[in-house]
Amino acid sequence: MSEASFFTDMIQSITDRGRQLLFSGSRTTQVAAEVDLQTLCEMLLSSRGEASGMAIAAEILGRWGALESEGAQKFLHMLHEKFGPDTTKLDQAIENYRTDKSSSAVIALHQAAEPRRQELLRRLNHAPNGTAKLVRMRQQLLASKEQSAEYHALDADFAHLFGSWFNRGFLTLRPIDWSTPAYILEKIIKYEAVHEIAGWEELRRRLAPADRRCFAFFHPRLADEPLVFVEVALTRSVPRAIGDVLDEDREQINADEATTAVFYSISNCQDGLRGISFGNFLIKQVVDDLRRDLPRLKNFVTLSPVPGFARWLAKARASAADTLLSEAIRETLMLLDDPTWAEDENRVVEVERVLLPLAARYFLIERTPEGRPVDPVARFHLGNGARLERLNFLGDRSTKAMQQAHGLMVNYLYKLDDIVANHEALAQRGEVIASPAVKSLLNQNDQSGSRPFAQIMNSTLGGGRK
Repeated sequence: MSEASFFTDMIQSITDRGRQLLFSGSRTTQVAAEVDLQTLCEMLLSSRGEASGMAIAAEILGRWGALESEGAQKFLHMLHEKFGPDTTKLDQAIENYRTDKSSSAVIALHQAAEPRRQELLRRLNHAPNGTAKLVRMRQQLLASKEQSAEYHALDADFAHLFGSWFNRGFLTLRPIDWSTPAYILEKIIKYEAVHEIAGWEELRRRLAPADRRCFAFFHPRLADEPLVFVEVALTRSVPRAIGDVLDEDREQINADEATTAVFYSISNCQDGLRGISFGNFLIKQVVDDLRRDLPRLKNFVTLSPVPGFARWLAKARASAADTLLSEAIRETLMLLDDPTWAEDENRVVEVERVLLPLAARYFLIERTPEGRPVDPVARFHLGNGARLERLNFLGDRSTKAMQQAHGLMVNYLYKLDDIVANHEALAQRGEVIASPAVKSLLNQNDQSGSRPFAQIMNSTLGGGRK
C-alpha cells in the first residue's frame, strides 16, 4: 500500500468514527437531515475534536456535492454573507491598534480582519478528498465570478489558501512516458490544452520516441491528478512551426544528439487552480533535470501560441480612432476575412508583410491597464525571465491557431544567465526583452510608405502604452 493511500484510508477511518460519535444512536439520520448547511458550517468552526470536525466537514462537502446549480450558488453566497470577518471584533481591534501599536495589537488586528470562511475552508480541507472537492468548488466559483462582485472577495480567500497549500515545496515532479499508468495517460489526453491529442496513437508519438519528454507536477492530496504538465521536443535547432515537432513523418534523433529542448505545450489541468502559478517552477525544474541528464543541451526555448493576437487585431481594425493602421494596411488585412487566404502564396506574402510588424507592436508596446503584456502566454514566459526570440508566421495552420492568432507562433528563449535580468526589466521598467530580429520589425515602413512604423507608434502613443 502506498503512503498516500494509507494516509487517505486513515483519514476516512477517523471521519467514519467521528460521524458515529457525532450522530450517534437514533439521532443519526434525523439530525444529519435536519441541520442546514449554514448551521453545519457554524458547528465546524466551533468544533474542538478532530474526529467530529472531520465528520462535519465530510457532511458539508457531501451535501455541497449533491447541490444543483441554484443551490450551489446559494452556498457560495452564504459563504460570502455569513462567514466574513467578525465586524465587532474587527472594529475593536482597529480601535485598540490606534492607541497601542505593539506587535500583539498587530496580531490581534490581523486575526480579526481574516474572514471566518478562511478557517472554515481550512477545516473543510481535513475531510477525505477535501482538497480535491475544494478545488472543484473554486472551479464553480470562477465560473460564476463575473456575475457578482461579492465573489471576488470569496475568490481572494480561496487563492490565498491555495497559494499555501500548493506551495512548490509540496509538489512532486514526475516524468510521464509511455509506461506511465493508463489512468494518468488518459488525463494527459483530456487536459492537453494547446495542441489537441486525438487519441492513444497520437499520444504514443508524443511520449514514446527517444527525442520526446513529458513532465508533470503532482500534489500529495491529489495523488493521481496532474496539476500542470509540459511536453518537450529534443531537437538540433529551434523549430519555426509546430509541424516540425508533431508531424508523424518528422526525422527522429537520439536524445544525446539534441542541442535544443523545445517546450511546445504547457497545460494547466485543474480549472479550480487557475491563477495559482506553478508552471514557472515546472519549467525551471525540467530545465535542471534535462541539463543533468543531457549535458549537450545548450538551448532552452518554447514554441508557443499567441491566443490573444487575433482578438487584439480585430479590435484595432474595428476602431476608426486607431491611426496606426493606415488605409493600405487595413486593405491588406481584409485578406484575413477570407478563410482560404493562407492557401494563396501571393496573399500569404502580402499578409506577412503587414502582420509581423503588427505582431511586434502587440508584444513590445501594447499593455494591459495594469502595465503588463496583453498576451497571457507572453505574460507567463516573459515574467519568468524568457526573451522574445522570434515571431513565426504561419507556425501553426490548425483551425484553432488560425482563429486565435492567424497562425502566428513565437519562440521564447530561456537563457539561464539572463533570466533574472530579463525578469527585472519587465517587473521594474515594463520592458519586454526581445531579440534584435523582433525589434527590427518595428522599424519596417508602414504600407503607405510614410514614416517608419515605430516612429508612427511613438508619436501616437507618446513613446509607448503603459
